[in-house]
Amino acid sequence: MDSNSKPHHHGHHHSHDYGSDKRIAWAFFLNASFAIIEFVGGFLTNSTAIMADAVHDLGDSLSIGLAWLLNRLGHRNPNDDFTYGFRRFSLLGALINGLILIAGSVWVLYTAIPRLWDPVMPVAEGMLGLAILGVVVNGFAAYRLSEGKSLNERMLNWHLMEDVLGWLAVLVVSVVLMFVELPILDPLLSVAFTIFILINVARTVYETLRLFVQAVPDRAMSQRIKQQLTAMPEITDAHHLHMWSLDGEHHVLTVHLVLQAALDMNQQACLKAAIAKELAEFELAHTTIELELPDEACRDQKPHDKQ
Repeated sequence: MDSNSKPHHHGHHHSHDYGSDKRIAWAFFLNASFAIIEFVGGFLTNSTAIMADAVHDLGDSLSIGLAWLLNRLGHRNPNDDFTYGFRRFSLLGALINGLILIAGSVWVLYTAIPRLWDPVMPVAEGMLGLAILGVVVNGFAAYRLSEGKSLNERMLNWHLMEDVLGWLAVLVVSVVLMFVELPILDPLLSVAFTIFILINVARTVYETLRLFVQAVPDRAMSQRIKQQLTAMPEITDAHHLHMWSLDGEHHVLTVHLVLQAALDMNQQACLKAAIAKELAEFELAHTTIELELPDEACRDQKPHDKQ
């Protein structure tokens, strides 16, 4: 007997989803506009570091724009082909952005490391002005995205945090270069913050890939769910418990529950209500619960299954 239940907070998710759209849109327009400013500023200051960051920001803008489109697509209603809806498109956006960011970081390292042996002295005053503007613009965009919890927004936030750290490095270097002719500081700081970002983005890409192959999104949550369900007096066992995530936020659960004894229709209705109450705290997007009689053979159980 299958029972599909959904939590009573879809209005919250609905408003949250469109809030996500607005945050990503803000990040896109701010990043794209500032990339243009960077190209002009890099040319005027003769700063290879700023020009390199301009190219990187242009790539960021393209990936953020893609994430925006995929995030909006994720709001479409389920259909016969995509029965769970389109939320995994948001996860696809996170993966693409992560790979772009890793490629961009490798490119920054490729251009910055050779400058350790052949540093170029830029116009420090112009660098300072652009650095202050860069910290403000990217910092504001990162602040807006920090409210989001999806992997897509978290990945985009790393894009922007990378830019904030990069501009802080440029700001520090520009101030120092106004007093001391030591241009090697620029590539040194670029390498340092790029490695820091690369490590963190690699972790998020790994988490995204795990969700793509339908690994359990939260092992502790999965164990708690099984413990709470099997602790109910009407239930003796829970098996074929499967949990996966659509986009890192919206999780799906299916499970077979073995009853202590056969129940009539009213008792089953009461049990379903009790199960829904037990699962409410986990805010699952989709649940499918199958109730099995004590002596009923599970149709999904295979001889080699160990559950």
